[in-house]
Amino acid sequence: MTVPAINFWAVIVATLSTMVVGSIWYMPKVFGNYWMRTAKVTPSGDAKSAVGPLLVTLVVSFISAWVLAGCAAIAQDFYGGSFLANTLITGVILWAGFTAARFITHDAFEGRPVGLTVLNCAHELVTVLVMCLVIGLFGI
Repeated sequence: MTVPAINFWAVIVATLSTMVVGSIWYMPKVFGNYWMRTAKVTPSGDAKSAVGPLLVTLVVSFISAWVLAGCAAIAQDFYGGSFLANTLITGVILWAGFTAARFITHDAFEGRPVGLTVLNCAHELVTVLVMCLVIGLFGI
């Protein structure tokens, strides 16, 4: 069994990119106010309460970036051609098949508002595309 070549620096930068995307996406003047209202989230006002969720986000973002880089390397090996294009296409396929599909399923059963599902799925798509852009530009 061969392990795909993964650019560690691309994974690190892609991980950090998720924090940037999330910080912008959930700013009150962007989608933050809508998200808090629709998801019924009330900020505690205590910055310390955000440390745990931010650390969890960093860890799972690293895992996502690592898996995405591995899948991109496998796709590149299979398709050849442009690594950036293959990475972006792979990211969209993985987002649609796993992230969006799972969000839609869980949100439907939990009775969440459709607007919240769309907002969260769109956030994940943008996050994945930015990670793909980073990984694709770094190359293998």
